[in-house]
Parts: sequence; C-alpha cells; structure tokens
Amino acid sequence: MQKLTILLFVSVALASFRTDDPIQKHLRSIKNEAFKPGEKLTYKIHYGFIDAGEATLEVAREMKTFGGRACYRVTGSGKSVGAFDWFFKVRDTYESTIDTQAIIPWFFKRRVNEGGFIIKQDVTFNHYQDSAISEKKTIYIPANTQDLVSACYYARTLDFSHVKEGQIFEIQGYVDDQLIPLNIKCIGKEIIKSKKGQFHCLKFRPMLQQGRVFKKSESMTVWISDDKNHIPVRVQTEILVGSIKMDLVDFENLANEPAIVKD
Repeated sequence: MQKLTILLFVSVALASFRTDDPIQKHLRSIKNEAFKPGEKLTYKIHYGFIDAGEATLEVAREMKTFGGRACYRVTGSGKSVGAFDWFFKVRDTYESTIDTQAIIPWFFKRRVNEGGFIIKQDVTFNHYQDSAISEKKTIYIPANTQDLVSACYYARTLDFSHVKEGQIFEIQGYVDDQLIPLNIKCIGKEIIKSKKGQFHCLKFRPMLQQGRVFKKSESMTVWISDDKNHIPVRVQTEILVGSIKMDLVDFENLANEPAIVKD
C-alpha cells in the first residue's frame, strides 16, 4: 500500500510538468565543470577519537529524465561501523534528482534510521509553479530552491576563482517542509592532509540554524579542494555533545585534475 501511495503521489506531481507549454517559466542555465556521471567520493566519519562511520557521495553513471528534463541522480549514504554501530546504529540515504542544466532538484528522497529514529520523506519540486510537494504539505518556494544534496552540488559549480575571505554565497534551501537559508561564508585557505594526499583547500563555514543539534549558527567548517572539482575534503562539526569529523579517503572519476600538493 505504501509503494502504491508513493507512486500515485509522484504521478500526480509529474502531471503538472508540461514542457510543451509556450508560456512556461524559463529556467536558468548553469555551467557545470565540477562533477560528472560516475563520480564517487568516499569518507570516514570520526566521533571524537572513535571511528564512527563511513559515507559516500555518488553521481550515478546513468542519467535520468524527469518531466522531460535530463537529470543527474545523486545519492549520499552513511552508516555507523564498528563499536559505534553496536549502541547507535545509523543507516541514512539521501537521493536527489538534479537538473543537468539548471542544477536544481526535481525530486528528493530521504530515508533516515538513526538509533531507531526513522524518517521517510519524498519531495517533488515544481520550479515552473514555484512549489515543493511532500506527503505532508505543499509550500511556495523561491526560484532555484535546493534540497540538502542538490545544494552541495550547486555550491560546487560556483566560481571561487576570485573569492575573498568573508564573502558569503547565498543558497535558498528546503528542509522538512520549511525554507531555510543554506548560505556559505569563505573563511580562508588551508592545506588539508587526507588519505589521497595533501589538498590545497578553500575553507567555508555554512551559516546553519542554531538549535537542537548545532551549538551555534556557525558550528560547521567545510574544506573543499581549490580546483575545478570543488570536492569536500573535510567536514568538521561541533555538536551539542562533542564533534564529528568526516575525511575524504577515496575518489573516483573526477571531472578534473585534483589540487593535490606535489612533493
């Protein structure tokens, strides 16, 4: 019954997409040199000194079509490992169907199981009618609103060649049937050591909402490679009960040569 409900939900949402409408809203065109189909990034997650989990970010090799538009299918998954898995099992999957030309999401799927806390969410974005449709509600969204996954990949397409310390890049986000800014601020440059070598990195601080998880609005730091790929090399977050660090351990099928420090 649940699968049938989801199928009907998606079918109704898709029915509102008409690519042959002569007065249909024009979507933007973004130049993407940062990633391509087949890219896979692998990370280790540390909770303090504990190896707590592993995560992947993967762009499927096969393209999708959604409402007549060519799309990437991007999946982010994470799971707990080792001793951490014994007392707090995590099995999370986030999937976004991202328009290859406009770099905006059409469909977002979230499956979370964290210590028995379960979330199942499906959201269809209609950028022609400025709406996001979930099982719970339909809300208005501004142009080019991003989900949690598509926001990361859109940010990678931004031009950071002349970025200045303190510069803020604005990204409109959709999280849990709410509009939330996912803005990022450049706070400098740094060389970061990883399993794949030392990377020249740009250092950013997402402007997150202070609340139940984060100690304050600027508790997360992200280091991305200072090259055309802009891959996350390290993510570190201060939370209410400690800190979490995610480090790059492997990559496959990058679109460009990585910014690894030469010996």
